[in-house]
Amino acid sequence: RGAFASMLRFRLLNFLVPPSRRWLRCSGRQAHSSVPPQPVPPLLQTLQRYLTALEPLLPPDELQHTRKIVQKFGCPGGLGEKLQRELIKRAKHSHNWISDWWVQWAYLECRQPLAVHSNPAISLPNRDFTDWRGQLVFASKLIAGVLDFKAQVDSGKLALEYMRGQPLCMELFPQLFSSCRIPGPKHDHVVHYGRPRRGPAHITVVRNYQFFQLDVYNSDGTPLTESQIHAQLLRIRSQSWKTDKQPMGILTSEHRHTWGQAYTRLLRDKINKESVRLIEKSIFTLCLDSPVMRISDEKYSSRMAAQILHGGGTFSNSGNRWFDKTLQFVVGEDGSWGLLYEHATAEGPPISTLLDHVLEYCKKPDRVRAPLIPLPMPKKLYFYINSEIKWDLEMAKQNLDILINDLDIKCFNFQHFGKEFVKQLKLSPNSFIQVAIQLAYYRVHSEVCAACDIASLRMFRGGRTDYIRSPTNQMLSFIRAFDDDAVSREAKVQLLREAVDAYSILTEQSLMGQGIDRHLLGLKLQAIEEGLSLPRIFMDTAYGLATHWKLRTGQVPTNTDSVMCFGPLAPDGYAVCYNPQQDHVHFSVTAFNCCEETNAEKLALTLERSLRDLQDHPQVKLLVS
Repeated sequence: RGAFASMLRFRLLNFLVPPSRRWLRCSGRQAHSSVPPQPVPPLLQTLQRYLTALEPLLPPDELQHTRKIVQKFGCPGGLGEKLQRELIKRAKHSHNWISDWWVQWAYLECRQPLAVHSNPAISLPNRDFTDWRGQLVFASKLIAGVLDFKAQVDSGKLALEYMRGQPLCMELFPQLFSSCRIPGPKHDHVVHYGRPRRGPAHITVVRNYQFFQLDVYNSDGTPLTESQIHAQLLRIRSQSWKTDKQPMGILTSEHRHTWGQAYTRLLRDKINKESVRLIEKSIFTLCLDSPVMRISDEKYSSRMAAQILHGGGTFSNSGNRWFDKTLQFVVGEDGSWGLLYEHATAEGPPISTLLDHVLEYCKKPDRVRAPLIPLPMPKKLYFYINSEIKWDLEMAKQNLDILINDLDIKCFNFQHFGKEFVKQLKLSPNSFIQVAIQLAYYRVHSEVCAACDIASLRMFRGGRTDYIRSPTNQMLSFIRAFDDDAVSREAKVQLLREAVDAYSILTEQSLMGQGIDRHLLGLKLQAIEEGLSLPRIFMDTAYGLATHWKLRTGQVPTNTDSVMCFGPLAPDGYAVCYNPQQDHVHFSVTAFNCCEETNAEKLALTLERSLRDLQDHPQVKLLVS
């Protein structure tokens, strides 16, 4: 067992570091053909692992009741076998048997606002400027860096990414640009306008709640130089004072059904329709935020993460957002900056690759001379606001401010150790942090809860994500023992190792396409597609408990000191995101104030203390020394 655990830890350490890249010229078709199709896991395997995942969450009598339901569902000749056969057929005749269903079910049919509930935000380290002049210089560099990345994507020269020697699917990269989510009455859809040669040639710049079309290519197809972009941004700034400041972008923060209705009303006018289409077609959006009120250093990182995530409210910069847009780069006058992205099209790993490229590009000096060709004035996008749209705006303002005031964000930098310390213990840093998060939750709430971490399925063609579930039986045993003085120190360390190893095994399973959550969802949606009554396994209260994610977690390993944040999945839950560096870890914790049981700051402080307690445990110190 010890040899197996050591081998598994070695393999997982390779899995959980950012993927290596090999610079190859290769077309998208070649890249995708080298990636295998995503497998459909065996039915009985998934059902057994599902029951195992329920054991820490259910009392014995409820677990026995669920066990009977699951056994009936998976019995020979039963409904589960029938649905499984159909999933296997679907896998043979589709690009990916679950990804389209997942995007539709998890994102496009979700009616909650994109702000806070769906769109993740990444806040990056401050740049060395403190006024609007520096803001525009950096924004020019940023735009040039993104266009440079896009050129690599379009030309097929983007570095193929590898993990453990296996190529990763690169399909999401072209979809990042010139794409947008469109609201609908029952469900949304995504439009992609990007084509390498004939796609849109402009970005959207929004400042002071006003949107501008900025063409970023010359007539010969070459991108504008940084100095050209800077000159155009100066012109935009000079134009953005002139008219009224109705924050049209706040409409996109509404409940999706409400925004869908307002969207229909908005597009009845020809001017509005043209402006909206230009925003939707643009390569990406740049948000030039106004300065915000200075606050203490302790709360600064939390405040900046909130600014990227939702703009700070209707009296701050929330009107400088178009939440449906796939990519929105935010640059503030105080040196803060970050990225907000729409989740139906984008995932964390491709976004991290994009940001890494931009950061490297920003280190290079601009050596390209601007041609002496006069550029056309950036086009201001106008909106005609009648009484109906005015009412929609007022309602959207109220609802967004309520949502923002309800969200509690706590960001902190844990500086006592990072992933190097955990590697010295010969443990997976991600699994170690997950155990610490569950320990902190248990200390606050005196129970464990259903939690999901994100596993990337890019090892498979068209793969998106699956969940890594916690807690495990081993994690629960460790959590109960850690604060029990009757348990020996040696036993606690052994239980810690078993908890980390168990979670690492789940991680391995999910990364290899053998997780349980996407498979169960596929079985459920297959039954719905065939017009069958919903199987009892999905109507069981245990399934509701197992998918009521009170802890939404995510590791975003990047090469810089960035922090990601997003809102909780459940109204009585938390979202915990972390970025492990060599000697420190960045965390963000969010919760809703409307829930009296949750408190983001309390969980953050408890998490910090739990990590310190694990580090300071005498037996753990002995292992490192």
